[in-house]
Amino acid sequence: MQPLLASAAEDLDQMSLEQLMAINVVGASKYEQKQQQVAAAVSVITRKDIRTYGWRTLNEALASLPGIHPTYDYQYEYLGTRGLSLPGDFNSRILITINGNRINDATYDQGPTGRDFPLDIDLIERIEFIPGPGSAVYGQNAMLGVVNIVTRKGADVQGAELSASYQTAEIMPQERVTLGKQFANGTDALLSFSGLQARGADRFFEFGDSGISGIAHHMDGENVKQMFARASHGPLSFDFVYGNRRKDDPTGMFFSDPLVAGQYQRDRRLNTQIQYNDHFLGDTLNVMGRLFLGQYRYDNPIFYGGEKTLSTGPSDWHGAELRLLSTAFTDHKLMAGFEYQNNTSITQTFQNFDNPDENVHIKSAVIRLGVYLQDEWRITDTLSATIGLRYDHNDWIGSRLSPRGALIWQATPKATFKALYGRAHRSPNSNERDYSDGIAQVANPGLRSEYIDTAELVADYLAQPTLNLRASVYEWDMYRLIALGIDPLSGLSQYQQTSKKMLARGAELSLDKTWDQGARLRGSFGIQNAEQHHNHLPNSPYYLGKLNFSVPIPLITGLRAGYELQYYGKRKTLDGSNTDDYVLANLNLVTSVPQLKGLEASLSVYNLFNEHYRHPAADTNWQNTLLQPGRTVRFRLDYRF
Repeated sequence: MQPLLASAAEDLDQMSLEQLMAINVVGASKYEQKQQQVAAAVSVITRKDIRTYGWRTLNEALASLPGIHPTYDYQYEYLGTRGLSLPGDFNSRILITINGNRINDATYDQGPTGRDFPLDIDLIERIEFIPGPGSAVYGQNAMLGVVNIVTRKGADVQGAELSASYQTAEIMPQERVTLGKQFANGTDALLSFSGLQARGADRFFEFGDSGISGIAHHMDGENVKQMFARASHGPLSFDFVYGNRRKDDPTGMFFSDPLVAGQYQRDRRLNTQIQYNDHFLGDTLNVMGRLFLGQYRYDNPIFYGGEKTLSTGPSDWHGAELRLLSTAFTDHKLMAGFEYQNNTSITQTFQNFDNPDENVHIKSAVIRLGVYLQDEWRITDTLSATIGLRYDHNDWIGSRLSPRGALIWQATPKATFKALYGRAHRSPNSNERDYSDGIAQVANPGLRSEYIDTAELVADYLAQPTLNLRASVYEWDMYRLIALGIDPLSGLSQYQQTSKKMLARGAELSLDKTWDQGARLRGSFGIQNAEQHHNHLPNSPYYLGKLNFSVPIPLITGLRAGYELQYYGKRKTLDGSNTDDYVLANLNLVTSVPQLKGLEASLSVYNLFNEHYRHPAADTNWQNTLLQPGRTVRFRLDYRF
């Protein structure tokens, strides 16, 4: 994808609210659209926002948006969207893309948003979040939303960047080296290496029915290595993303032996693509073609009764996509595309080093095919419609259709109304469908796809050039949800199709206000009710409140403060109890150093008031809830030359 073509000359640091709202997005329909024309309540987070608030992960940045609630289990960060974040799920109903390339793996369909996300957050130019079903364009996984990451280019760096930080509590140094340049012949190149090493905090844990409790000493460590390369010349572009993350486990995940060192989860991701994007026929035809390849490696050594075991889940895939976009017909923007993904090798193993008779080795493969069509029709100067349909096929679920429709009315130059409908689906992943060890879980090859129907009304009002208001109401119904149950024959865990539908109703109000002095306020409040058979869903807060305020500090040149305040309502846990509601505050101070050109320093305090709060745990944890990290301080230096 080619980011910000219409605004390439603008520095995001200097853009007004009107200019920020005019940023084109590509994640909604796979081609550039103005935000008012997008068939969704799209939100954009810029590189300036990331620097201003000191966000450390993709999940932290997304948590600032309406309708999002994060969960952390000391292994992964999870993204709850409009009321749904079932404990133990792996973000498989959110599609994560980098420059349009799918990052969700082929084994677990996990959409990484924490430190397992393979791209350093400092290399992000902007984050596009498109809530609601996106299967009419993307197919698999895009049920609750699409997160498209647009990366920085060599021209954004035009030299070198060095970054180093140190964080308390987890005892965490972090480093980054980035080189970038746009050459005289138009070639643009960027290369970056990042690393993170954390000893982790010593935390107290209780281990449920085991009767064991104690301090997990030096069991919360983390090590991350990342590499990113990007190059483009004319219509050709290439990007390569690699991440290797190991996270020690202090919680005894999967009911492994409590307080035993040497248990961890390792995720290695490699994603690369070559893309061609050019215009023909007097700029009335845009042709985009790409070839992509992905690899995922997962290792999980844990102990059961003193016996060492190792679980793995590697997968490999490759594919191609061709998309044609025509503006040859007056008032119509027609898109047609074909996508092919061959999951050539999906392997799941379980090895018991002391009892090899328990060893399991499962292999599978599946090919996904998709064809999509969309028409963006400008009916009048103020009324437009978007109609889309995608056909998907794979041998596990057969054929599926995903429709999409929207009416967008520009009632006045300041007011825009959108009526949206969409259907999305998700095929069972290999872990849900095929994994069976005869000890903890049995397979269910008869699983079918789950699907969701969503309707939404959105109103945007630019009350002033410096104030935008948005209101949205939505409803979604999910059918044939895939969730862990009990196999009646073996009595073991088994992923099964639930017969009762899930449904949610919600409303979100948000505002975005800027001042001439450079201050900006972004806030939202949401009410959501997600339930199944009149029972409220676990890990689903009723109320969400977000406030982000940034302001330059008078009398100190170059100093800017970013303050974040988030309210989360109580959440139901798996045993039927509720966590307490809580308020989380973060503060980030960032400044340039006038005496040293190119040097920038920042001081961040996360969980400013040391709030004690808990997140619901999954049914694979000893714990029912997990106490979240307390106050943490980070100091960081960046040098550009």
